[in-house]
Amino acid sequence: MTLRAPQRLYKGYVFDLDGTVYLGDRLLPGAREAITALKRQARVVYLTNKPLELPREYARKLTRLGIETDAREIVSSIDALLGYLAANARGARLYVVGEEVLIEALRSAGYLLTEQADEIDVVVVSFDRTFAYRKLKIAFDAVRRGARIVATNPDPYCPSPDGGLPDCAAMLAAVEACTGARAEAIVGKPSRHMAAAVLGRLGLPASETMLVGDRLATDLRMARDVGMAGALVLTGATSLAEALAAPDAPDYVIESLADLLPAQSV
Repeated sequence: MTLRAPQRLYKGYVFDLDGTVYLGDRLLPGAREAITALKRQARVVYLTNKPLELPREYARKLTRLGIETDAREIVSSIDALLGYLAANARGARLYVVGEEVLIEALRSAGYLLTEQADEIDVVVVSFDRTFAYRKLKIAFDAVRRGARIVATNPDPYCPSPDGGLPDCAAMLAAVEACTGARAEAIVGKPSRHMAAAVLGRLGLPASETMLVGDRLATDLRMARDVGMAGALVLTGATSLAEALAAPDAPDYVIESLADLLPAQSV
């Protein structure tokens, strides 16, 4: 059931990836046809809170699945993190609760990474499938000595074909619980830091842009907060019942990305 589909085209489209464009290694229904058609008429970028791969890897995956994509069309929470650190923690010494892709991105940006608690200025917490007690202890010691906490994204889990993976919010909860401290910023969706990164990449104002995603609390909230149109697609984390019960209704609720195309544009 499609509750409300758009009847106009926008100058720019921002697509979440997991649960919106694909799930695992499978394109979701209507994704290729809709995005291909929209790219003939509008600017398109892809947005993900998942900091486990570089933009070129996301671009290769989309291209392999049938949607020709350039790495410059990918914006992730790593982009938002780098923007935040540049503005608020330039020159800071970091400890990363995260995986090698994020560690290398921060090193490449010129940040010094250390595991010595008394040298750490900022503990960066991210989606980390290698999370272990040793990492938690280093973060604990650093924060107790005055280090700040910055997290990449607020997602409790990441959609996957087998039901999902514990995401950044789980690691952040552990660090916050044992230290009693709170992250000063969570830079991924729905934050203004992520919105700035994606609108900067599109080169369009929010009023001329639609964000398409499967999560009310991140995708649709960010769209609403910055003035983008928001379309909730029912192929991922949010059910129709949850969409109907939401206190802040999305602008559009669609069954698949095919519903993004107004009849006259098909």
